[in-house]
Amino acid sequence: MFIRELNDCEEFIAGDNCILRELLHPDKADLALRYSLAHAVVKPGDTTWEHRLRTSEVYYVLEGEGVMHVNGESSPVRSGSTVYIPPLARQCITNSGTTGLKFICIVDPAWHKEDEEVL
Repeated sequence: MFIRELNDCEEFIAGDNCILRELLHPDKADLALRYSLAHAVVKPGDTTWEHRLRTSEVYYVLEGEGVMHVNGESSPVRSGSTVYIPPLARQCITNSGTTGLKFICIVDPAWHKEDEEVL
């Protein structure tokens, strides 16, 4: 059994300028996974930098509210929203609320720096 606590994961600023903690990544633990799983936070009023990944990505919003921008389309998101982001899609997310916008990011196949381009 493998259990990882959020607070045990190192916090860092991701390439898109959000606050990130990697929970699961096949390169960082002996796990039979294709995907990576991370916890992200965007501060009130902030927007992540527009970027794209070579891989698909899913956001699941845990807390807060915001606006998701994918390939020129924008839509409100809130706690309970799930967003599928196809490979190579231009994307960013804005926190339109008054508290941290917290969400889970699933990248499949697992995220690697060379697969991300900040635009």
